[in-house]
Amino acid sequence: MQPTLLTLMQHFAAETPDAKCLAFDDELLTFADIDRRSTQLANVLRERGVGAGDRVALLSHAACVFYELAYACAKIGAIMMPLNWRLAAGEIAAIIADGEPQLVLVQDVLADRLTGVAVETIDLTAFDALRDAASDVPPKITVNPDAATLLLYTSGTTGVPKGVLISQTNLSYVERMAREVWAFTADSVNLVAMPLFHIGGIGYGMMALSQGGHTVLLEKLDPASVAATIDRHGVTHTFFVPTVVQRLVDHVDTGGIAPQGLQRILYGAAPIGEPLLRRAIALFGCEFSHAYGATETAGTVISLPPHEHDPDGPTPERLRSCGRPLPWVELQLVDPDTEVRVAPGEVGEVRIRSGMVMIGYWRKPAETAAAVTPDGWLRTGDAAYCDGEGFVFIHDRYKDMIVSGGENVYPTEIENVLGAHPDVGQVAVIGVPHAKWGETPRAYVVPRIGADPDEAAMIAYTREHLAHYKCPTSVRFVGALPQNASGKILKKDLRTLDRARSEIVA
Repeated sequence: MQPTLLTLMQHFAAETPDAKCLAFDDELLTFADIDRRSTQLANVLRERGVGAGDRVALLSHAACVFYELAYACAKIGAIMMPLNWRLAAGEIAAIIADGEPQLVLVQDVLADRLTGVAVETIDLTAFDALRDAASDVPPKITVNPDAATLLLYTSGTTGVPKGVLISQTNLSYVERMAREVWAFTADSVNLVAMPLFHIGGIGYGMMALSQGGHTVLLEKLDPASVAATIDRHGVTHTFFVPTVVQRLVDHVDTGGIAPQGLQRILYGAAPIGEPLLRRAIALFGCEFSHAYGATETAGTVISLPPHEHDPDGPTPERLRSCGRPLPWVELQLVDPDTEVRVAPGEVGEVRIRSGMVMIGYWRKPAETAAAVTPDGWLRTGDAAYCDGEGFVFIHDRYKDMIVSGGENVYPTEIENVLGAHPDVGQVAVIGVPHAKWGETPRAYVVPRIGADPDEAAMIAYTREHLAHYKCPTSVRFVGALPQNASGKILKKDLRTLDRARSEIVA
């Protein structure tokens, strides 16, 4: 059995107790600190009646308490339940009603989001004194690593958020991923700038911790703060969505200071376009890796390695791929209508089987059964094809697919083409009503800084690279695209905005 993240942290607390473990703002914790604090917090929770299987919610901006609570819950078999602080009070109340936490730790500036919520709360302004007064004697509790330790609510990009149950066993693959796939070591310094209520934040943040390395948390995603933090802490690894990479590059192009010393940037949520990759390589001089995963897979399950990120190499088309499955991950592409595996080059639904796949959805057995087959395959809902060497090319969410004149059109395919245009900073494609074809693609483009693209030229550019039926028939230029906290573009919000301003295309 692989070691859990808890046993790894305790190992480093014993072997390298004074090594830097976790930093946020001016707070710096060693491995001994995080082990002691999480034990004290575990004892605080037990004093308040929290036991195995009970949920403990946390509503806070980025802070060291996220990892203190994660390890504390792991030590007593409780379930950590991070809350999305960007949600409205009513949305948070609905999630709390669904998850039924025994206790909520809340940052004072977010306390108003809990109005009307009848759950015991601990204000984080008094938290340090409460924790430090507790015993630092580890609780003598045997915890099942296959039981839930995290309850993460999905971002809800396509519907109402669902609670995803993740075990210590699911998360244990972080150690192999960090070491075998992304070259983390005890000397690595990992910048975590993603929201910690998301698997791309709380889960990715365990990478350096699993190797005895140093993790730096960052709340502000503005380019100046990111660059300054990288330089201040000597950051070697980080994870961004491509839009953040774009902002960093633009920041330097407009006179900002370029960060130094990065060894690898991991990115996800979308491919990175060739023009942006060239600019980023020239700026950072580091390696790049693409990561594909989901909350339901406890993180990354497919990755494109650095040597495939050469736009002048023999296979530049692989920049549109998210890579190949990790060694402990099985992948199938299946026609969801027939349940038959598709041939290479044909589009099918991505199915994943691995020890990383979630336990299930919280109190939603029907949804769990619909998502996970009896033999353990997760139905991701993503449409993709594989080339002859097993590289996976994500087309889109099946529900985002456009049917135009009886032909299936995948928005991601169009986005990949437009994303390579030098005048395009960001792009999203949706289907809009068409009087003749039923639906037609429409592109929403955020121009690159200083560019002044033309609609007709954009459409002509896509027709040079795609069949005409796949090409957008209209392009809208906007200043920004709707995104969730993790940087994913919200297609459902974009459709709502489009309906408010558009008529049926003639």
